[in-house]
Amino acid sequence: MTDNDMKTHLARVRGLGSAKEGSHHWWMQRLTAVALIPLTLWFSISIISIVGADHGEVTQWFSSPIIAIFMILFVATMIYHSVLGVQVVIEDYIHKEKWKFGLLICLKFVGITLGVVAIFSILKLAL
Repeated sequence: MTDNDMKTHLARVRGLGSAKEGSHHWWMQRLTAVALIPLTLWFSISIISIVGADHGEVTQWFSSPIIAIFMILFVATMIYHSVLGVQVVIEDYIHKEKWKFGLLICLKFVGITLGVVAIFSILKLAL
């Protein structure tokens, strides 16, 4: 008999991490997915409505505060949802801790960079 055979199920998993973080992550992914449904519909209809417009018309369209706010909400929610999804893939399928750590840092950096650049671009067009 090994020492592990004598342990209870709880004793075997103790110290392997908190289950609370996973449920928060799960909820955030679901909430962003639900938020993306109306935002994606709005985005699709909006883009279809400006097909064929010239640069001036698109700039004028973006100058509306409502359009800019919805676009920022769409981009921020999309990037956050994407980062959450890719994070799960990295955590589940990358087994070497150094690679996992490095990829997660890169993922966060890319997500933040994309978000800042996108929001800056939207605000520049809107103002």
